[in-house]
Order: sequence, then structure tokens, then C-alpha cells
Amino acid sequence: MSLGQADTPHRTPPLAWHAAVAAGLVLWFLLYRALVPVSEALTALLPIERHSHAGEALAFFLYDVPKVFLLLTLIVFLMGVVRSFFSPEKTRALLAGRREGVGNAMAAGLGVLTPFCSCSAVPLFIGFVSAGIPLGVTFSFLIAAPMVNEVALVLLFGLVGWKVALMYLGFGLTIAVVAGWVIGRMRLEGWLQDWVREIHAGGATEWEGDSLTMVDRYRTGLATVREILAKVWIWIFIGIGLGALIHGYVPEALMGRIMGADAWWSVPAAVALGIPMYTNAAGIIPIVEALIGKGAALGTVLAFMMSVIALSLPEMVILRQVLTLRLIAVFIAVVATGILAAGFLFNLIY
Repeated sequence: MSLGQADTPHRTPPLAWHAAVAAGLVLWFLLYRALVPVSEALTALLPIERHSHAGEALAFFLYDVPKVFLLLTLIVFLMGVVRSFFSPEKTRALLAGRREGVGNAMAAGLGVLTPFCSCSAVPLFIGFVSAGIPLGVTFSFLIAAPMVNEVALVLLFGLVGWKVALMYLGFGLTIAVVAGWVIGRMRLEGWLQDWVREIHAGGATEWEGDSLTMVDRYRTGLATVREILAKVWIWIFIGIGLGALIHGYVPEALMGRIMGADAWWSVPAAVALGIPMYTNAAGIIPIVEALIGKGAALGTVLAFMMSVIALSLPEMVILRQVLTLRLIAVFIAVVATGILAAGFLFNLIY
């Protein structure tokens, strides 16, 4: 049954939905409070020494897996409800006719509010360009949507604290706005693929989101949870598994020498390493947590995270259908420069 169809007599009444959502939030809070004692109890049941390398790794894994899933479930549900108020057409309409500067800031802000990953943001990028929205403004959205999304911010808040999450938000938005503005000032529209430049804007389609009830929005949130978790669960296990190995087995002194603030080359090396890789916030942030816990410099680790999320190889492959290689090279160079600057600044001030 589609969200736009009318209620039937057999559907659950709205009051029951509201009560179920409230009960679910209470249950979520109780489960989150129980994470530490339950993970420690499970670790104690295992036939290993708690403070051995294996014990530390397993304790990290048993604590972080449910923590990440709980955080993801809550925030994805809430953002799914928020998403029901937005549509690609509305997003495009908000940006249409905006000047550079203001348009870049609005596009970056919408990139944070609209839950699009790097690959799903590319079709919107095409729609924005075809609608006549300035190229630099579209790039601000394309950078912010994957790099400063709600999953990244909430997981950072839950795993490494609100100060880091706010700093990441500030630097990420700055990179998106400035990089988009710089690309816009370079006037590179001629470096788009010919077929993209020949597309004419079409009228916005009618969207049923404005007529949804709150129950429909709850259903949208639940559907979003199922969709996102189905896509990222394997990355969660891989990321937390790698993070557990780093936490349990990598010596702190070694990590400090490789990714410490004193190693000036560590930030460029982290960005260069992150660009060809691919994962998402759910997979990379547990690794970030483990690296920081082992003494790696915050700016170096976050620069690595930004490059993995914002300049992933699959995104570049998709963008190749829209941009010429020259424009892709400019995009990577401008964004990588912003990430380098953010990494060095993080290391200086934190």
C-alpha cells in the first residue's frame, strides 16, 4: 500500500502508533544505558583474560556493535520522518535562482538535512545542473550530502563526543561551501559532459509528501531504517572488526608515530590513502574511534574519514558519466585541499 492511499478501517489507529513510537524511544534509552554492563558481562563469560589483547578487542567489538546499531536505528528513523517533508523537487526548487555564496551555503545546509549518500546524491547533481542551478552550488550539495550527513554526525557524537562532532560539522560545511564557491568561480560548465549541458529543465512533479499523515511519516521512518540497515550492516561489522583489532593489538606508540600530530606528512598521507577506498560513515567511524583511542592525531584521522566519505572511488566512477576527467580532477583537487586544511587545523587547535 502506498503512503498516499487513504486509510482503511483495518489500519492501526494513530493513537496506537504514537504510543508505540513513545514506547520504542523508552526501550531504546534503556538498552543504550545497559550497553556497558551487558558488554562487560558477555566479555567475562569468554575464556580469555579481560585485559589481554584479545580481551580488549572482543570487549570493544561487543560494546560497539550494539551501540552503533542503536544509534543508527534511532537517527535513521528520525531522519526518515524528516525526509518525508523533503523531495528532490523541493530541494531543487529551494536552490533554483540562488546566487553564488548564498546558494553555496544553502546547498551545503540542505546536504546535511537531506539524507543522501554520495552515490544517491549524483542523480540529484544531474537534476540540479539540468535545472540551471550554478555548477558551484551543485558541488556544495554534492560534497556536503555524504560528508556531513546525519549518520556521520550522530555516530561521531556517540563514539567520540559532541565537541568533535560539532568541529567536524563546522569544517565539513566550510569545505563544502568554499570548495563549491571556488569551482563556481572557475566557470567550468564547459567541462560537463555534452549530454548534461544539453538537458533542459523540466517542471517539478507533484509530490505526495505534503499530504502524508504522521502515521505515514512513521512508516516512512521504519522503511528508511530497514533500507539503510540492509545496506550498511556488513560495513558496520567490518568497520568495528577492524577497529577492534586496532584497539586490541596496535601499540599506542606506533600509532602515535605514524598518525601523530608531530608527523607533518601524516595528514597528506591519510588523504591520499582515503581517496581510493570506499566505505561509509557507519563503517569508518568505528575505525576513527579506535585510531583516536590509540593516540592518532584527531585531524589526521578525520582527514582520512573525510576523504573516504567525500571522495570515494564509486562516486568518481558515477560522476564520470556526468563530468569530464578534467572536471573530476579539479573536484578532487579542490576538495582534497580543503580536507588537508581541515586536518592540519584540527591538529593545531585540538
